[in-house]
Amino acid sequence: MKGSGGRDKGEGIRGQGSVRYGDVNFVIKNYKDLIVWQKSMDLTVEIYRLVKFLPREETYALSDQMRRAVVSIPSNIAEGHGRNSTKEYIHFLSVARGSQTELETQLQICIRLKYFPESEATVAIDLCDELNKMLNALITSLKGQLRNSSY
Repeated sequence: MKGSGGRDKGEGIRGQGSVRYGDVNFVIKNYKDLIVWQKSMDLTVEIYRLVKFLPREETYALSDQMRRAVVSIPSNIAEGHGRNSTKEYIHFLSVARGSQTELETQLQICIRLKYFPESEATVAIDLCDELNKMLNALITSLKGQLRNSSY
C-alpha cells in the first residue's frame, strides 16, 4: 500500500509523462493529448455523418443508439484519465471499449439492412478496428503498471 503522500489506496499512479509512439515521444498533459482520444473524436464525427443516411424511422432507434455509443467512447477515455487511480482509468477504458464494440455491431447492422453501402462505412469500420487495438494496448499497459507498482 502507498504511503500518505500517494494516490488512493495503492491502486497505482498515472501521472503525466511522456509516451513513445514510433520514434517520437509525446508529453501527455491531459486527455486531449492521447491519440486514442483524438481517434475516438474522429470516429464521432464520422458516425454523425453516417447516421444522416439512415431512414427517418431510425431517427430515435438505431441512429440514437449509434450516437450515444460513439459519444461514450471519447467521454469515457476522458473521464477515466481524469480519475485519481489507474484502476479507475482501466475501468473507464473498458467501458469505452465496450461502447466501441457496440458501435461496430451497429455499423454491421446498418450494412446488412442496406442503410448504406459498406464502402460508405469503411472509414468508421477502420477507426473502430484501430480504436479497439489502441484501447486493448492501453488497458494491457496500465494493468502491467499496476502489477509492477511497488505501491
